[in-house]
Amino acid sequence: MKVRYFFLAFAIGIFGLSVQSCSILRKKKKPLPVATSPKPKVDSVKNALKSYAEVITSKAISQKGLFIVHRVADKYFFEIPNTLMKKEILAVNRLSKSTPGAGNYGGEQVGARIVYWELGPSNKLFLKVSATVSIADSTDMISKAVASSNLNPIMAAFPIKAKSKDSSAVVIDVTDFLISETPLLSFDSENKKAYNLGAQIADRSYIESVKSFPINTEVKSIRTYNAIGGKLPAASEAGVVTLGMNTSFVKLPENPMRKRIYDARVGFFASTNIRYKDEQQRVEQEVFVHRWRLEPKEEDLERFKKGELVEPKKQIVYYIDPATPKKWRPYLIAGINDWQKAFEQAGFKNAIIGKEWPEADTTMSLDDARFSVIRYFASPQQNAYGPNIADPRTGEILESHVGWYHNVMNLVHRWYMIQAGAIDPKARKNKFDDELMGQLIRFVSSHEIGHTLGLRHNMGASSTVPVEKLRDKKWVEANGHTPSIMDYARFNYVAQPEDHISEAGIFPRINDYDKWAIQWGYKPILGTSNAQEDKRILNKITIDSLAANKRLWFGGEGRDFDPRSQAEDLGDDAVKASQYGIKNLKRIVPQLIYWTREDGEDYTDLKEMYKEAVGQLSRYSYHVIKSLGGVSITEKTYEQSGAVYKPVSLAQQKKAIKFINDEIFTTPKWLLDEQILNKIDPKYGFGEVESLQRGVIAAVTSQSRLYRMMVNIRDNGKGSYSPQQWLNDLKAGIFSEIKAGKNIDSYRMALQKIYVGSIITMYNKRFAQQGSLDNILAGLTATEILLYSNVKPLAFAHLKDLRKDIVAGIGKTRDSDSRIHLLYLNQMLDKILTESPIPGLNY
Repeated sequence: MKVRYFFLAFAIGIFGLSVQSCSILRKKKKPLPVATSPKPKVDSVKNALKSYAEVITSKAISQKGLFIVHRVADKYFFEIPNTLMKKEILAVNRLSKSTPGAGNYGGEQVGARIVYWELGPSNKLFLKVSATVSIADSTDMISKAVASSNLNPIMAAFPIKAKSKDSSAVVIDVTDFLISETPLLSFDSENKKAYNLGAQIADRSYIESVKSFPINTEVKSIRTYNAIGGKLPAASEAGVVTLGMNTSFVKLPENPMRKRIYDARVGFFASTNIRYKDEQQRVEQEVFVHRWRLEPKEEDLERFKKGELVEPKKQIVYYIDPATPKKWRPYLIAGINDWQKAFEQAGFKNAIIGKEWPEADTTMSLDDARFSVIRYFASPQQNAYGPNIADPRTGEILESHVGWYHNVMNLVHRWYMIQAGAIDPKARKNKFDDELMGQLIRFVSSHEIGHTLGLRHNMGASSTVPVEKLRDKKWVEANGHTPSIMDYARFNYVAQPEDHISEAGIFPRINDYDKWAIQWGYKPILGTSNAQEDKRILNKITIDSLAANKRLWFGGEGRDFDPRSQAEDLGDDAVKASQYGIKNLKRIVPQLIYWTREDGEDYTDLKEMYKEAVGQLSRYSYHVIKSLGGVSITEKTYEQSGAVYKPVSLAQQKKAIKFINDEIFTTPKWLLDEQILNKIDPKYGFGEVESLQRGVIAAVTSQSRLYRMMVNIRDNGKGSYSPQQWLNDLKAGIFSEIKAGKNIDSYRMALQKIYVGSIITMYNKRFAQQGSLDNILAGLTATEILLYSNVKPLAFAHLKDLRKDIVAGIGKTRDSDSRIHLLYLNQMLDKILTESPIPGLNY
């Protein structure tokens, strides 16, 4: 059955760009707008065809490929075969060279669109953009309505200069277009805004090269922009910014792959379209996953049906950039090959392989879209990312260029020293042995390759592991500390020195969830005729698999309020896991001065590692905080029993507040190591601790969290954590000295001032506006009105309780500094509680 595709949309997440990218450190990307029309130069005289030899002279330098590219002097011509008309082409825009401080580096994708060529009137060739997505089967009557309802924009119109000798192709001059300021080939308005760039400067922008290959044509250009402000160093120095851009035109497959319908219980990147059918009673969205085309060879089909492992028709191959230092290449390759065992669960052997780039083969190019490559960047950026370029009609992954930054080694060095230094002696060096660093590279390589196979992060995987199992040597070395390499669960920081855990129980690995996800996405389903039939079979397999093994749960990417789904956490109990982590930090921090020692060097590395230790403590605190007002989310279909949404228990939330009071608000003086601070700055430690406490107070008293707690108690009654209870438990910990009549030290004074200020802010936030209550309420959403009407009385009552406690504390304290501090807080509260912020309102 022929399917008619009328337009194509690019969105993020499960409705994500057909070019998907993910990195070891997440970075928020803005959605890409639909391309606007450029203004290429058009002949002012009537467009008359010339002979082929007049346009493509004997001096032309020509390349065959997707487009036949001709260069005549300083002019570029595309020869477009008639067979390519109306065939969809994916245009992917990447930075090829960047500027210091930009935050993006050579190889990173900055745009993607579907385009196609179409012959127009008056000897013109149009370049059109597929702007949205809507499909219908050509056998359905509604396909006519879909066709008449959608008209794709014309991005550019080119006068046809000549036709090929046999009239099988047309020739156009693309010189001006290739360097024009169009989103197809350069930055769109959103990206320019992010860089603070103005207009492109024509005389400082030029085409660097145009190369053509069998399924793709590559255009490299250098573009110089006026700079707005001095955000980038280049802008400050020269007033302009110069960037290298690369646009890949990649032909989409003639024979589209069968889609695999997206399932929220398995973490794949996905694209979407809107499907119309005659028998539908409503418009349906069809969401389908990104995956490589893996099929058994015809001669192996019967063996495959019997469950024997077979090699696919086409192997997934990743090459290593020849710019990669030789000693790290074997580890990058090992990270690729580690996925072979996952594909075996899908029925394929040798399905994926890493190879060195054949540098002696001059017929191969890193720009050829037929080759997927781990690109190696000489950059101070501490990151790596794994994109995939997929056919937006079907989700078929066509190629991938992994971005690998040299300085990612510094990142994994910091992680490993701080998270594993207590249990692995090899982590106690300022420069790791090559074997250890190689294994760290290998795990990052596996993670990024997972993204290029279509897999999203699974931040919830580690929550399926009981915390105590992370200390069980036999169990954790056999099963790993997380079921997924796609989790942000770097190293086993729970294990204690006395557990004697080896690297097998410290490092992440491709594990149960990863193998299951690859099986779900890649194992061919035989004997069915379409994706909807496949979906029904996969649904049954998914239900049975999840019921049999809870380690297969996909916990999402940590963007919701589910405390099970978090980056950098471990285990099924954040409080217990964090307490073990802190025990190890207390062992590690005093040793940092010895582990970072380098004769002849200053204490820069010590400061960096100390800051990493503070950051690790901060991570533990936020892991615990997410339980407050938390809601677990377990995606289900109708066949599965139980709730999808379930609030975190009262007991767990109270444990969380106790942890915060005990470990964060009780000054972590173990972190204030004088031997370290007198080397890097005595004030630094106090500032870091205060900053941590300030951030935690802001997080635990946020209006968003308070609203969720209010909804929870409204919907679930007395078994929930009431906001009053929650604030009183916070207050009891933060002002514990008052009840006991103890002296208040300077750290706790600062904490108490921050807390009082936070509650005052909660009370006063909307009262800064002037005018009547009706006018203020008119500008709020329904959620804000609910908060407005409930938060103010709650904050007011809590401030009154605070003042009462503080007044009692003034009478008890014998310490003059503590008394002055409490008098000051009392004065602050008096001023707030005795003034009416809005005229005419009484509280």
